[in-house]
Amino acid sequence: MEDMKSSVTTSGGADGDAVEARFNALCKNGLSLDEKACSNATKLFKETKHLLTSNVSAIGSGTLEEAERFWFSFVLYSLKRLSEKVGENTQHESDESGFSLCQILRATKLNIVDFFKELPQFVVKAGPVLRNMYGEDWETRLEGKEMQANFVYLSLLSKSYKRAFWELFMTSDANIEKQQNPTSPPDYVSECHRFGWLLFLALRVHAFSRFKDLVTCANGFVSILAILIIHVPLSFRNFKINDSPHFGNYLLFHGSQIFRSVLSDKEIAVVILHWSLSFILSVKKGDKGVVDLLASLCNMYDASEDDLRKTMEMANKLIEDILKKKPCPAAECKAETLENIDTDSLIYFEGLMEEQSLSSSLKILEKDYDDAICNKGDLDERVFVNDEDSLLGLGSLSAGVMNVTGIKRKRDSVASPSRSISSPLSPQRPSASHANGVLGPPNVKMAATPVSTAMTTAKWLRSVICPLPSKPSAELQHFLSSCDKDVTNDVICRVHIILEAIFPRNQECSVTGSLQSVNLMDNIWMEQRRLEALKLYYRVLEAMCTAEAQILHAPNLTSLLTNERFHRCMLACSAELVLATHKTATMLFPTVLDRTGITAFDLSKVIESFIRHEESLPRELRRHLNSLEERLLESMVWVKGSSMYNSLIVAKPALSAEINRLGLLAEPMPPLDAIATHINFSGGTPPVPSLQKHETSTGNAGSSILGQNGDVRSPMRPCTELRSVLVERNAFTSPVKDRLLALSNLKKAPLQSAFASPTRPNPGGGGETCAETGINIFFSKINKLAAVRINGMVERLQLSQQIRESVYSLFQKILNQRTSLFFNRHIDQIILCCFYVVAKISQLRLTFKEIICNYRKQPQCKPQVFQSVFVDRSSARRNGRTGQDNVDIIAFYNEIFVPSIKPLLGELGSAGTTTRTSRVAEANNSNDGTCPGSPKVSPFPSLPDMSPKKVSATHNIYVSPLRTSKMDALISHSSRSYYACVGESTRAYQSPSKDLTAINNHLNGGRKIRGALNFDDVDVGLVSDSMVANSLYLQNGSCASSSGAPLKSEQPES
Repeated sequence: MEDMKSSVTTSGGADGDAVEARFNALCKNGLSLDEKACSNATKLFKETKHLLTSNVSAIGSGTLEEAERFWFSFVLYSLKRLSEKVGENTQHESDESGFSLCQILRATKLNIVDFFKELPQFVVKAGPVLRNMYGEDWETRLEGKEMQANFVYLSLLSKSYKRAFWELFMTSDANIEKQQNPTSPPDYVSECHRFGWLLFLALRVHAFSRFKDLVTCANGFVSILAILIIHVPLSFRNFKINDSPHFGNYLLFHGSQIFRSVLSDKEIAVVILHWSLSFILSVKKGDKGVVDLLASLCNMYDASEDDLRKTMEMANKLIEDILKKKPCPAAECKAETLENIDTDSLIYFEGLMEEQSLSSSLKILEKDYDDAICNKGDLDERVFVNDEDSLLGLGSLSAGVMNVTGIKRKRDSVASPSRSISSPLSPQRPSASHANGVLGPPNVKMAATPVSTAMTTAKWLRSVICPLPSKPSAELQHFLSSCDKDVTNDVICRVHIILEAIFPRNQECSVTGSLQSVNLMDNIWMEQRRLEALKLYYRVLEAMCTAEAQILHAPNLTSLLTNERFHRCMLACSAELVLATHKTATMLFPTVLDRTGITAFDLSKVIESFIRHEESLPRELRRHLNSLEERLLESMVWVKGSSMYNSLIVAKPALSAEINRLGLLAEPMPPLDAIATHINFSGGTPPVPSLQKHETSTGNAGSSILGQNGDVRSPMRPCTELRSVLVERNAFTSPVKDRLLALSNLKKAPLQSAFASPTRPNPGGGGETCAETGINIFFSKINKLAAVRINGMVERLQLSQQIRESVYSLFQKILNQRTSLFFNRHIDQIILCCFYVVAKISQLRLTFKEIICNYRKQPQCKPQVFQSVFVDRSSARRNGRTGQDNVDIIAFYNEIFVPSIKPLLGELGSAGTTTRTSRVAEANNSNDGTCPGSPKVSPFPSLPDMSPKKVSATHNIYVSPLRTSKMDALISHSSRSYYACVGESTRAYQSPSKDLTAINNHLNGGRKIRGALNFDDVDVGLVSDSMVANSLYLQNGSCASSSGAPLKSEQPES
């Protein structure tokens, strides 16, 4: 294959000197760095310059000029983040290089979205250099992922704030007569909008903890809205406080529409009754009919009233301290903005929003924020109200499993279709009506946003989990005391130690200033999260024990309840759900793995069981766990140090030499005493490498490996990883829907058998060891995941079912017979190579570039999958190079993949004569035949319909089957409804069948056609929920990525 690097790879000479000169000019002229900062920057650039010149085509659009700008920004960002924390004199280091990320991006003419999309490439390539220069913890200090998540969350918050603000207050072009009042300049409302955002940023800097989770920040912007409502003059409101859908009426009379697609009629009636009572009691108080403002806002945004009142107190204190405004109890004030509002516990600041005062306040808040971030190199969060579209960028980024679209998107990404979703096909929302002072028509449905979904999920945690006791219930204590010995104290002690490790206390002392306040908030935040995780753990553990006792017909669960690894996995899962609920940018997965001492393979054992035994778990958290499991299966279980290798070395002894040569075995799980000692020694700070996964392994088959109960054992003893609890029914859980894709003819085993003693035989019989059974089931899950992804690619590429069978057959053979190809790699890398080699054998005109182009459209796609593939040349000298490296997928295909699988291509080649058909216009899930190969290779599995289901090849139209519970209620002699629309209804109170008819008519150019949608259209595809939001805005037929990086052209493999 043609090497696309050759045209620009000049690592030295005149070209290299010219690149270095341009970098120096940027530092001195673009950023005005002093001599010392320029010297440090130049040193780092020289160390990584060779990596730039050898990877130009993999960065950005592939041009040298753009790759240089990206690399310059990466070097400067790394210098800022890593040098500011070196040594004790942090302030001195920061002062000499006082520049922020936004300044770097302006100087290099890049935007934030593209910067974070390309940063992982730099991290992979320059990692060894950064490690040598800045220490082993360089990646933690770089905080690239955390900074990206923070940007994503702030993007979501800014959109929610902007939407809420302009719904409550007039736009600059509304009611021109009022806006042109001589006492009020035309841009007054815009200044109020900016004031609110700057006050929100001051809250983040001075009052919130360093974790700044999405839910806490959402409470922050709601408190800002409350302050604005009681201070902005009435003439600029879009509503009347006593006659507004925002403050009671909307939720009472039209709230049922929000849940109509997810609740039964009886459930809706209960919700409406609850709302009615709550509003009568809290929103409208007394005979005067005054509005409880905070209660109304909490109902609108699913916020906690207690948290909102605390946040209001912090915001008022900031106004008093920073803006030097004198607070006054609102009950003692006669301002017109307080009319018809319950003023109990509210604070009013006289003249806060007057024109002259507002201008002065803006300058003070600007300076305060400048002082807070000038030396940190963080993102300048004012960019979200500066309308700097060129700096924000287009496209989408993700934080964990949450996607946020660029500022040019028509609508926000949809986090959950369980709530109302606005579709591009839905009628446009009318502009705000000011005729009667009420915002918008009364039948407008509330569209779900990622922020509103997060707030709803947090409400579940607050209302369902928080009221639970913080100790084992009587039923759970019965199980704990029914073991061979009472393990209650052991369980309570373990919970305390592990949750302290995950959510450590900050014991740093500060005499005065904001640091003291932030440290206090840190500890309060950590204590709240510990308590939530503890209660959730006890609740699910009790449910698991109850189910286990029913299966075993005995209350003695000693094997399960004395297993150290099981309890740590349960605690990690509980903590991860709490973190996912609050969505903090500083404790992203796999933090819980590092701090509990378990691995991804360990955690995968409890995910499905956790979901099954907590029936009240919100759909978003179920999705989070399912998506998390997909991440574990696709790559994390294959990384160095995974405990999967400790099972694989027992189940497949032939792989022992390769596993030990690469040093893949997991380190022993740190004992509980060591974690406790570290917590006490470090004063509660996060665990350091002693509690994290190590990059080195013992490297020989006779070395010690940890058993399930913390005992040290030989890896050649049968491994205790019997099976993943997730597949107790031997099923792969789709990351899209909460369903199990069960494999047949396998009895459900007790939960404790998943963590059985390594010497016990498989309870299911067959003469297998625990390790063999566990690996076989793990492989079945990998095959299921691969089948889903292969099917998606086949549909995108419009290939025949025979090609799909061949690709899947080859993948299975590689997994079973060439397992080492997966070591340290991503399963998608193997799938992509399988597609190309099958296309070659079948004589299809399918290039690697086209395969990658279509892979980019897959919801799980990450550029590093095809740009950075692990290769190890230690055992053989290839292309004159030795050692370990990361190469692009085409180099991996030619150098490693093809030579390894050539013996497996014989049968595939003979079968290829029956698959030499051109691409067909249809691909579906039916099974046309069996795959050739060994008995272990199974035919392509039957995949159930995923919901929502795409029903048009040229339009983004999806349908979803109605839930069984609701179907029973709706089916009658007079009405039968089997499908519910994914999206906003075309009419209020209209049936789904009429919605489908309206959509069908719309697609046919407005012609009145009676009939159903054509479900047999070509290219009918099955898509995941995670893809729906992205696909709504995806241009059909476009294969351009955000970076637009060109791909190498292929050449015949050798």
